[in-house]
Amino acid sequence: MLPVATADGTAAAPLTALFTATSAVCVTGLVVVDTAGYWSTFGEVVIVTLIQIGGLGIMALASLLGLLVARRIGLRMRLAAQTETKATWLGDSRRVVLGVIRLSITVEVVVAALLTLRFALHYDEPIGRAAYLGVFHAVSAYNNAGFALWSDSLTRFAADPWIIAPISAAIIVGGLGFPVVIEVIRAARRRLRREPHRPHWSLHTKITLITYGLIALIGIIAITGIEWSNPRTLGPLDSPGSLLAGAFSAISPRTAGFNAVDVGAMHPATLLITDVMMFIGGGSAGTAGGIKVTTFALLAFVIITEARGEPTVHVMGRRLAGSVQRQAVSVALLGVGAVFASAVALMLITPYNLNEVLFEATSAFATVGLTTGITADLPDGAQLILIGLMFVGRLGPITFASALALRERGRRYELPEERPIVG
Repeated sequence: MLPVATADGTAAAPLTALFTATSAVCVTGLVVVDTAGYWSTFGEVVIVTLIQIGGLGIMALASLLGLLVARRIGLRMRLAAQTETKATWLGDSRRVVLGVIRLSITVEVVVAALLTLRFALHYDEPIGRAAYLGVFHAVSAYNNAGFALWSDSLTRFAADPWIIAPISAAIIVGGLGFPVVIEVIRAARRRLRREPHRPHWSLHTKITLITYGLIALIGIIAITGIEWSNPRTLGPLDSPGSLLAGAFSAISPRTAGFNAVDVGAMHPATLLITDVMMFIGGGSAGTAGGIKVTTFALLAFVIITEARGEPTVHVMGRRLAGSVQRQAVSVALLGVGAVFASAVALMLITPYNLNEVLFEATSAFATVGLTTGITADLPDGAQLILIGLMFVGRLGPITFASALALRERGRRYELPEERPIVG
């Protein structure tokens, strides 16, 4: 809200500042004002700083600061870091936190360098401005935030692979989740060293990589096919440009929020497909939002097992615990409830149709940042709803519900069993 944060030197309205700050720290990307035109350089630096903090995770950052100050991580901070980064065991927390920081900085530096060279050499930007644009969009892409310093996001670069490809790579690496990326890197190192034992991937990594890849492939085929002849999206581009922009339009909802074509001009079927992709999101313990691909895959495994009539869920040589299945169902249903209730509320207080408000609610909950163009025109009440959705979506539905419950309750007895009719 400081006057120095805006381009014209006028203090931003409290709701505008709150919405922007929430969207940045929740790595969403929805905006009610034009980021490039409304905020000053100082304001943009505040935004990108919030993006970095939100993407790394508050407790992961706090753990790093504690490590730097005290040269060690205490038990309480290690427990918090374990929760934030999904470390597999307590002794691993310190190493995982440092690994997360190193991974983040490495990816952001590489992507920023590639973007800087492209902006400077091809678009004739001064080297200082090119570096600023490169760093801002590298941080925004890796943290799946979707903030851009152009009013049309990345539509002007829709057919430029030297801009789209590095940003897409950063989105994927950040969206897969820290545990998966770190495990893949460690396995690759063991292969390069030609160690005698074959690298072993955990069940979580296998499920994440397979499900993420399948959903991305289906999304690319569906969105590119539907929009191929749309004169307001992919139609004006040549074939390579259409394929590039179509692929990016399927990668971005996982949950980056950049757009290479006009989302508001997409076919209703494309918007519905994008809704589903946004709701599923990316990998756990990363910068992506949504219910996560592992949750979606676990629900699919439960359905397949039930259809086969088998008593327990087996996946890739492992049996899934009942608690994991209950968590998956809880996350999915709480997510559906949050999006449904918010969409109904938005329809009651805004003049927009179901396609538009459902897209907006899903984008906010899944911390995506894509919009059909209605965000800035929403009334104050609708903006407050989106702020709440972004906050809940970033925390995670099950985390939010557990926080409200305050404590885990044990049960010392079981009631007599009865089986109601299902279906």
